[in-house]
Amino acid sequence: MPARRYWLMKTEPSSFSIEDLEGKRVEHWDGVRNYQARNTLRDEMKVGDLVLIHHSSANPTGVAGVARVCREGYPDHTARDPKNHHFDPKSTPENPIWFMVDVEFVERFPRVVTLEELKANPALEGMLVTRRGQRLSVQPVEKAHFEEVIRMGKGRSR
Repeated sequence: MPARRYWLMKTEPSSFSIEDLEGKRVEHWDGVRNYQARNTLRDEMKVGDLVLIHHSSANPTGVAGVARVCREGYPDHTARDPKNHHFDPKSTPENPIWFMVDVEFVERFPRVVTLEELKANPALEGMLVTRRGQRLSVQPVEKAHFEEVIRMGKGRSR
């Protein structure tokens, strides 16, 4: 069995938030329309991997909680729905261009760990989300960085 991996997934809370996931318990993570992020969803994310849920385009921007991958990559049906704003006419059942995973709620932090806090923490140096210009909606996270963000989210001291 491969080792558990850690990820960060960005979402706009006005579209889907950690609170929404908490209410639904399990949900598909659809609408990713970047090839690198698609490849991660399709090829790399495995059942049991843990995910930091990052609220973007929010006030404040930052990590709001944790989810777990509970279904590995499969074709994103929203790409084939002309009524969906994620529609892509090039995606077909025979050639599904876009993929998604299912995630299940693990926990919501008492407060959002802001992007500014992440950037200010020396223990998170090199974490992709803290890098200038890093816009990828699905990105890997090192285990030590994941654990530090969890510590920050739960408000625990070192």
